[in-house]
Amino acid sequence: MPATETSPAAESQAPATGRSAWRDVPPVQVRQFAALAMEEVPALAQDILCEIRAEYPGLPVVLDDSGEPMALIGIRRALEGFVQQLASQEGRPRYHLEVFQEFGRGEGLHGRSLDSLQAIYRLGVRLAWRRLAEIGQQIEIPPPAMYELAEAGFEYLDGLVDQSVRGYAEAAAREAGERLRLQRKLMELLLAERRPDGGGAHGVLAGPLPGSGQGAAAGPGHASLGNGLGERAARVGWQLPERVAVGVLLRPAREAVAPAVGQGVLLDMEAEQPRMVVPDPDAAGRPELLRRAMAGWSGAIGPPVPLADAAKSLRWAEAAVRLMERGLLPAGEVLHCTEHTEALVLLQPEELIEDLARRCLAPLAHCGPAHGRRLAETLLAWLETRGGAPEVAARLGVHPQTVRYRLRQIRELWGDEIDDPDRRFELELVLRARRLRGQLGRA
Repeated sequence: MPATETSPAAESQAPATGRSAWRDVPPVQVRQFAALAMEEVPALAQDILCEIRAEYPGLPVVLDDSGEPMALIGIRRALEGFVQQLASQEGRPRYHLEVFQEFGRGEGLHGRSLDSLQAIYRLGVRLAWRRLAEIGQQIEIPPPAMYELAEAGFEYLDGLVDQSVRGYAEAAAREAGERLRLQRKLMELLLAERRPDGGGAHGVLAGPLPGSGQGAAAGPGHASLGNGLGERAARVGWQLPERVAVGVLLRPAREAVAPAVGQGVLLDMEAEQPRMVVPDPDAAGRPELLRRAMAGWSGAIGPPVPLADAAKSLRWAEAAVRLMERGLLPAGEVLHCTEHTEALVLLQPEELIEDLARRCLAPLAHCGPAHGRRLAETLLAWLETRGGAPEVAARLGVHPQTVRYRLRQIRELWGDEIDDPDRRFELELVLRARRLRGQLGRA
């Protein structure tokens, strides 16, 4: 056979002339070696499997349809393939791809590393080589040829490992994809709207407000979620927490890498605006971990709520993100709804607030835009301070006499209504909303 057909392992041990010591072994001697080795294969495969089990007692036993261990079948086929290669004195070995890819898939699915699989293969090669060396001495195969045989054995091992790596990678990719699918299903169930009677959806922003504390202690427990959630959580290894906070994220770029939020945080990157469920958001160290993980991202995290109320936290996070997109809340960071309660409460029911504003601020309709704005700012400062002209003037940065003049105008415009507690509350409400929208200056 031409020298170009020799295996790399054989070439590495070949003399300077380029000839292969194994190919120089007389064919009759090679056939004799192969026959003896093939006779040894069944017992040798069993011995190798016993050694592997002794060395790795936790290795699972997977049986084929006939009840024979798959590992034993694989070892036997590997030995037979190697011996057949030697008998033909051909170049590269042939592998039973499906068997060793399946081994790799099995390692991945059982959570073991490729290092353990390669260690098992090396153990098998070491034991096989010991027996083949005995056969080589028995029929007097020249030492240089046996050296090539050893090199070919390790090349064969590399080929088996390559096939197993493929199987391992396939299993890892499939498992990761399945986990993400199950995690998304879990989040869908967790974030589904619920009513106390078990059906229908809440209003746009029903439920306790961020930071209000309502529902924290008396909210429904895990039992109200049904067994489906617990089963789905168990399948992804997620322990059901007592409280969660739900986040909505804005991608910094279309191909942005998912934030490293940690295994305990559920993350769905498939949505246009990724969502996450943070378990026990108030746990020690959790806020700082999230802050570091979310560097470069923007979005909002809803208020902490009982697990059964996760959809409420989601709604507040979505509301905050909408305000961020309109420029009414700070952008470029992941903010917490509990720190922006006023904006979320006053800016969300926009139509109701505007209708109330038109009624409450009707006395300003006949003032010019600039003068009307100054009176509104003065009125809001007076309502917030509940003080006299000096306190309001200090807040606005104007002269007290200017404030006294404006306050006299305000009393003329609103009359006795300005002394009604309910009317003052409504006025402060709509004026704060306008300030949040940038329609009034910030004192």
